[in-house]
Amino acid sequence: MKTLDFKPKIVSAIRSYDKKTFSSDLMAGIIVGIVALPLAIAFGIASGVSPEKGIITAIVAGFIISALGGSKVQIGGPTGAFIIIISGIISQYGIQGLTIATLMAGVFLILMGVLRLGTIIKYIPYPIVVGFTSGIAVTIFTTQIKDLTGMQMSSNPADFIEKWIAYFHNIGNIDLWSTAMGLLSILIITMMPKISKKIPGSLIAIIIVTIVAILLKEYCGVNSIETIGDRFSINAKIPEAQMPQMTWDTIKGLAGPAFTIAILGAIESLLSATVADGVTGDHHNSNTELIGQGIANLATPLFGGIPATGAIARTMTNINNGGRTPIAGIVHAVVLLLIFLFLMPLARYIPMACLAGVLVVVSYGMSGWRSCLAMLKNPKSDITVLLLTFFLTIIFDLTIAIEVGLVCACLLFMRRMSETSDVSVIYNEIDISEDADMQAGNLENLTIPKDVEVYEINGPYFFGAGNRAEEMMQRFGNDPKVRIIRMRKVPFIDSTGLHNLENLCLMSKKENVQIVLSGVNPKVEAVLVKNGFVELLGRENICNHIDIALARAKEIIED
Repeated sequence: MKTLDFKPKIVSAIRSYDKKTFSSDLMAGIIVGIVALPLAIAFGIASGVSPEKGIITAIVAGFIISALGGSKVQIGGPTGAFIIIISGIISQYGIQGLTIATLMAGVFLILMGVLRLGTIIKYIPYPIVVGFTSGIAVTIFTTQIKDLTGMQMSSNPADFIEKWIAYFHNIGNIDLWSTAMGLLSILIITMMPKISKKIPGSLIAIIIVTIVAILLKEYCGVNSIETIGDRFSINAKIPEAQMPQMTWDTIKGLAGPAFTIAILGAIESLLSATVADGVTGDHHNSNTELIGQGIANLATPLFGGIPATGAIARTMTNINNGGRTPIAGIVHAVVLLLIFLFLMPLARYIPMACLAGVLVVVSYGMSGWRSCLAMLKNPKSDITVLLLTFFLTIIFDLTIAIEVGLVCACLLFMRRMSETSDVSVIYNEIDISEDADMQAGNLENLTIPKDVEVYEINGPYFFGAGNRAEEMMQRFGNDPKVRIIRMRKVPFIDSTGLHNLENLCLMSKKENVQIVLSGVNPKVEAVLVKNGFVELLGRENICNHIDIALARAKEIIED
């Protein structure tokens, strides 16, 4: 039995830790903490919770993911990918429902790590990842139009199409001052990298726009710009851990959304860790990372937080500023804690339009429109999965999009894999030059005797291959006495292939036709032995080489 694959990177990192590494980690952690502040606030509000819960998530989850994760440089916290699923859960089940769903997602993530599914999750088809990421980006952008423009609306529908209809009906209720604040935020964030790549544009935008909004209110009498303080009461205190009350009905109802949170968190964190590996040259431990993410999502909701995962942008900021061990991520969490405890009351002055501007830029970065355009040149099956996942995400919800997308991807994978196996008929003679399983000295036995048919399977013997072999024998069969099935190019056989092979043998017996297998490799033969197929067919009818199989066919005919 395999041991638990849980080896936090911090253990190996601190063995050779020194002052120089700590200096780099300290600086990187401070910068990442500052970068994470406005994002945590914006993600919290956009998800439908108060701003401090976004920061609490970044503090608790950020600390645990760095301390227990499988990547040296991963920075964890709330991300834009969760906004839609979180707001949907809150609208249907309330804050307590979100807490339960996050706890369940934490359990799912831990189970994924314990079952060593980390390497498998990384291979979820790219069209699905691009499809739902782009769909999330469009949905985030849609949800921010109201705050970005300061639009006054009697109701704000949750449905994507109804929301845009409501926007067009209320286009005359836009507040120009709020719109100006939002556009100014976007301008500052997009221009900041040209001035300095180390200073976070979102933070500078929040500082400048907040000061401008205060000056407009104090000296120009502009009171229409809504701020965080107008909508939320801010409590700069870490709440005590509380376990929610759970009922079986609630758990059943939240199983789907919780699984979506877990899958989304797993994909995003492992994608982030993989990107980080490409830059640093390190190799993360996928299963440890999932377990660390799971523990973080078990702890965070107890303190009122929301789901968390690895964040690509913050992780890259960490790397670019010198972070090389999990200590940088821990420093980032400590910096956020200090800001939360001592500066959080100032957040009440931040305009909502400014935060909307931050999220509009985030949604643009998430959209991956270049990847979408590039994928439109791919096979139609990939385009179908991409578009299906995209439109399901924006029109329905992320849970349905991921479930349908995964089912479609699995069906397409099965189709493509079945196409890798083919069955051919060999007539009259076997070409020596193409055979690597011939026995020297027996080359005269290459002519196929009368009443013998030879079929060759090329590729794995699983779903599809067995049916094709059966169909081909019915199509080309001439009432032979022996059918030789060459399996020298069959690397493995699964339960479906084995079942089809057994049916083929039973069907042939009824027709008084003997099946002889040729060139069976050791792995395939072991499966046949283990499942009792050898007793059904007879050991003497499983041959190592085609010349032996032909000789066996002659014996059967002569008997």
